[in-house]
Amino acid sequence: MALTEEGARLAQALAEGFGRIAQELEALTGAEAERPLTITTTPSFAASWLMPRLARFREAHPEISLMIDPSARLAPLEPGGVDVALRFGSGRWPGLEAELLVESPIALVGSPRLVGDRDFREPADLREFHWLQELGTNEATEWFAQFGIDHDARQGVSSLPGNLMLEAARQGHGIAITARVFADDDIAAGRLRLLFEDNRQKGYYLVTRPGVMRAPLRLFTTWLRREAAKAK
Repeated sequence: MALTEEGARLAQALAEGFGRIAQELEALTGAEAERPLTITTTPSFAASWLMPRLARFREAHPEISLMIDPSARLAPLEPGGVDVALRFGSGRWPGLEAELLVESPIALVGSPRLVGDRDFREPADLREFHWLQELGTNEATEWFAQFGIDHDARQGVSSLPGNLMLEAARQGHGIAITARVFADDDIAAGRLRLLFEDNRQKGYYLVTRPGVMRAPLRLFTTWLRREAAKAK
């Protein structure tokens, strides 16, 4: 007896599939299981949302080692590397699984000492100010382009880590463009004025690779979902 051509192709596919399962099990139960959980996110999200909550995760799971990379750079999610990304956007990252964690529109904010109580009727009214954006992004440029507005090059744009960007905005150094969730407390306290808001559905997403999660990642993502639910 001999396999038909179709049978041989099916046998090869099954062998490859079971081989991949064996590799995944080895990774999850071998050295991969002891590797620190590696998280990439923006400096803004790390400083304003993740760090104030992280002590609760450490308290619940002291055995899990964490490695947090606060960078605007989009790091690839690869086996043996970054486990999870917490990224702002609309949730479309081909080949990856994305779940909305914290919904937040884009907000344009400025210190009252810079903008006073002036009524800004349209985005073009803001082109006369210096702009602040998170390092590694071009959100200010993209926002102006969305409305067909050329920013006044004489005013310039400063790119800073997210937490420093908001502090610069509080001190009146320029108009900041940021996820509103990071500015809400400052707006409520009067330290910043909300000038414009982009209400298209965007926010911070929990981004992972498809497939079986190793135990530390599974525990971390479950904890993230609970923390996000508390904040709603």
